[in-house]
Amino acid sequence: MRLQIDYYIIILFQIALTLTTTSESSQTGHFSMDSLKILVVEDEKVLAVDIKNRLQNLGYTVPDITDSGEEALKKVAETHPHLVLIDICLSGKFNGVQVADIIQNHFGVPVLYLTKYSQDPKLDKKQLTQPFSYISKSITQIDLHIAVEIALYKHDIEKKLQDKHQYLMAVINSMGCAVVVTDTKGCVQIMNPVAERLTGWKQDEVIGKDLTEVFSLIDNDMNEPIENLAKQAIKADAVLKLPENCTLIAKDGTQISIGDSVAPIRDPDGKITGAVLVFQDITKRKQAEAELLRNAFYDGLTGLPNRILFTDRLRQAIERSKRRNDYHFAVLFLDLDGFKAINDRFGHQMGDNFLVAIARRLELCLRSGDTVARFGGDEFALLLEEIKDVSDATNIAKRIHESLALPLNLDGHDIICTGSIGIALSGIKHNEPESLLRDADIAMYRAKHEGKARYGIFDEVITH
Repeated sequence: MRLQIDYYIIILFQIALTLTTTSESSQTGHFSMDSLKILVVEDEKVLAVDIKNRLQNLGYTVPDITDSGEEALKKVAETHPHLVLIDICLSGKFNGVQVADIIQNHFGVPVLYLTKYSQDPKLDKKQLTQPFSYISKSITQIDLHIAVEIALYKHDIEKKLQDKHQYLMAVINSMGCAVVVTDTKGCVQIMNPVAERLTGWKQDEVIGKDLTEVFSLIDNDMNEPIENLAKQAIKADAVLKLPENCTLIAKDGTQISIGDSVAPIRDPDGKITGAVLVFQDITKRKQAEAELLRNAFYDGLTGLPNRILFTDRLRQAIERSKRRNDYHFAVLFLDLDGFKAINDRFGHQMGDNFLVAIARRLELCLRSGDTVARFGGDEFALLLEEIKDVSDATNIAKRIHESLALPLNLDGHDIICTGSIGIALSGIKHNEPESLLRDADIAMYRAKHEGKARYGIFDEVITH
């Protein structure tokens, strides 16, 4: 994290102006620097002594001067200076640039290069992107003072920024959610450990990659990939929620349900500098929601649709019949004959197992697209769609009777239980599911009274 050069120039110009004014008002040129220590590394002895004297005149402490890189590293370790002035053309095993790198990176001490020429070619590669990092050996005392103060101030700012960056990274890395930060182009800049774990990518693998390469998302409702979310949030200049039903495709192909949001990042001036994506694995939440949905619409014992779901499908069938003259359907209501005796003889656990087995048989009796539901106890309802006439419904009823006539072997016992079936056909007078279910129920009871193991078709004339 680096402060912009323009910002440096403004701040450091203010320092320079202050120092210049102070210098001009002082006759001795001595300043109280609270014993700031500066190490001088220069292999021209006369020049090294001259620089030392200037620094001491300015109020700094110069614990030593040295003429080699190896000795400089030892002195830094021993004296812990606040700043090192080093000849960029230092002779010896290590040149000035190499020594400076060690001093800055290992000891965390700022460095000012000493050079005979401001356009020294050795500066081109190393220093052009680092403002206020070198001074001329022929510099005046006041300019030396300004350069030193600027170097110290710059180092202090960078240290504070680095500490802030480390603190923010510690916060991000401690979050229980996954975090991915991008630049304005939607390319990854930061990933925390949770994001690494969910995506399967390591941060050092993805820096600079387009978000979609790392964060591959599928919108399950649309069955299509989701475009770069960072770019979407930046373009919309708003916080965006992830699609409700989306899946993250991890690096190894693992599919994970995720959710949360993506938002633009703004600097103190309000300018968008990137986007932050916060997300989490919601697989367990999705499973819990699916379980709640299943409990609301499916029978807990048999796994068949319950009365609520059946009624909804029946209502849809009624609406469909209003739009299509050629669409016909039927409702069958089934009540098992003698089920109470099975419960009384073998117990409720055996009775439950028997109902589950019956449910499976009823499913096998239906065509694709039809629905069988358990209404509770030993009552079942069936919705037969796209039938041509009543014969399609009676054929299903006969098939059910044939299936029920086959003994069920449960815990070594062969059990047979017949069923009474009532049939109600779709018609103009049926505008609500309850009316069809009522008619099917009436037909079922008529069949049961006629001898059980039968089916009956609702006839309004006979009923009245």
